[in-house]
Parts: sequence; C-alpha cells; structure tokens
Amino acid sequence: MVSDTVSDMILRIRNANLIKSQYVFITKTTLTINIAKILVEEGFIEAFRIQDVFLRGKTISQLCIFLKYKGLKKNPYITALKRVSRPGLRVYVSQKRIPRVLNGVGIAILSTTHGIITDRTARFNKIGGEVLCYVW
Repeated sequence: MVSDTVSDMILRIRNANLIKSQYVFITKTTLTINIAKILVEEGFIEAFRIQDVFLRGKTISQLCIFLKYKGLKKNPYITALKRVSRPGLRVYVSQKRIPRVLNGVGIAILSTTHGIITDRTARFNKIGGEVLCYVW
C-alpha cells in the first residue's frame, strides 16, 4: 500500500516517459483523478480512463494515463515533474505568493478549498493553498 499517492503518480509518469511508454497505470484516488484532469486540460497528457485490473484474484480499479509525445524522436510533453509539498514537509502559499513555473510555461498544481486547481486559476480566483507539484 502506498502512503503518498501523488509522489507515486509523479514517479510512475516520470519512469514511463523515460522508457517512452504509451500508457501507465496509477492507483485511483480522487486526488490522482483531479490531477489527471488538470494534466489533460493543460495538454501534458493525451487522456486518461478508469480501468479494472485483475491482480491476484481481485479486481482493482486503476487509473490508466495515456502519455503524449511529440516528433519522430518521441520527446515527452512533460519535461519534468517535481513534488513540492510532501507528507513530511507541507508547503502552503497565500494568494500573493503563488509561484510561477518557468515564467508561465509550466504549471503549479494546488490543493485549495475550491478543489485541485492550477496556479493560474488560483491567481484569478485570489485563493491560496497547498502546492502539490510543478509540471513543465
């Protein structure tokens, strides 16, 4: 059992990008589903779907993320994923201190009272929250 599903998700996507895999399976939670929705909206991944997987005689519902590549060399759209807030060290920001990732090229994903949102949406709505990760 994984205790930090966001770190597990980031690590699995990073490893799948390194071997240029078409898809990756991730533990399904509401948090990982919301992060996957943001990655699809921002164009970092192709799509995702919830899929039932048979493992050791049990049916487990998992999140299947389809990764996105560009060019003949299959360069991944996700250059880097960085976990910011973790269980041992939570990072909270106010509305005035929401970080810009590479001057707006990348995104920061925040957990707020309005749900899981990007840094641009948080700045527009003038709300702060916990910085989960950076994607560029």
